[in-house]
Amino acid sequence: MLGAKRILLIIGGGIAAYKSLDLIRRLRERGADVTPVLTRAAEQFVTPLSVAALSGSKVYRDLFDLTDEAEMGHIQLSRSADLILVAPATADLMAKMAQGIANDLASTLLLATDTPVMIAPAMNVRMWQHPATQRNIATLQGDSVTLIGPNDGDMACGEFGPGRMSEPLEIVAAIETQLAAGPLEGKRVLVTSGPTHEPIDPVRYIANRSSGAQGTAIATALAALGAEVIFVTGPADVPPPAGATVVPVQTAAQMLQAVQDALPADVAIFAAAVADWRVSSASDKKLKKTKDGLPELTFAENPDILAHVAQLKKGRPQLVVGFAAETNDVRDNAIAKRKRKGCDWIIANDVSPETGIMGGSENAILLISDDGVETWLRMSKTQVAQRLVARIAKTLA
Repeated sequence: MLGAKRILLIIGGGIAAYKSLDLIRRLRERGADVTPVLTRAAEQFVTPLSVAALSGSKVYRDLFDLTDEAEMGHIQLSRSADLILVAPATADLMAKMAQGIANDLASTLLLATDTPVMIAPAMNVRMWQHPATQRNIATLQGDSVTLIGPNDGDMACGEFGPGRMSEPLEIVAAIETQLAAGPLEGKRVLVTSGPTHEPIDPVRYIANRSSGAQGTAIATALAALGAEVIFVTGPADVPPPAGATVVPVQTAAQMLQAVQDALPADVAIFAAAVADWRVSSASDKKLKKTKDGLPELTFAENPDILAHVAQLKKGRPQLVVGFAAETNDVRDNAIAKRKRKGCDWIIANDVSPETGIMGGSENAILLISDDGVETWLRMSKTQVAQRLVARIAKTLA
């Protein structure tokens, strides 16, 4: 619940602004105090009267309203909330945030604040996928702005793909996670997730079928219990978790560097499916078919990130958890891997194609520790994450 929590809601100018009305209602149902800010473009989609009626609060609209400045200046307004939420966050507003532009009330509030900021992007799929938008997202995440969504779906413009604003209840859940205090409050947890892409040439790479879903679910569950989460992810299929600091990487070498940069941590969870090998000398030009036959590729072993951290002499996390994705002899291979790597726990699963686990929504695991081997029957990856994180909290207590 959000009793007594103060949310400064900035409503951007997009068709998804209509969802902000339901969002306000949902937040107030949970006891939150919502102070709305409307951009000029947002007023084309929702009216100040409807927003004021649902929020029970004055609607702020103009940076140069002298009456408002006398009552509450924009600096005070930007810092009096527990969270600033931008929903919908348009491509224009996100660009202003990323570049530090302050030419209206909304952008000035966002630049003047030291309050945590969460954004719920909403835009056309092409706008979302544009390199400029992706650069802005990376900048904002680097500035510790929390991203919720966007979802895939039908667009008002008739196109389909990523760009739909998250549903109000999804946003409320992310806010509750962000503002919650839990048993992992004050704990710093490193999570790796997703596959790595090891280049062969500029257009080809070595990868695997990991979707990143299990790592994302673990990071979400950790944040829900109050942990500070550093989420190092390869190119995953699923959106990054809300409430985590996201560090995107491509290769195993980049992931190792990001992990080293994230230490020290109380817990390290290595859910990423890191490629074991890379091409030792990736070509800087696309490899072509020739009359001489197939190109010759020489492989080199990638760094063992789990073993590196688990065997640290100084600064080793209190708890190091590895994953073992196996297709045969799951139990024996995982027990051997735990001993070889030096980690505290191994989470083992059977990723044979017939299981549908790699890339799917469910998992069935063995948790291997000093206490022995514990079998968890098949359940959703979210349930696996919640159960695992509850075990971590109990262990650290």
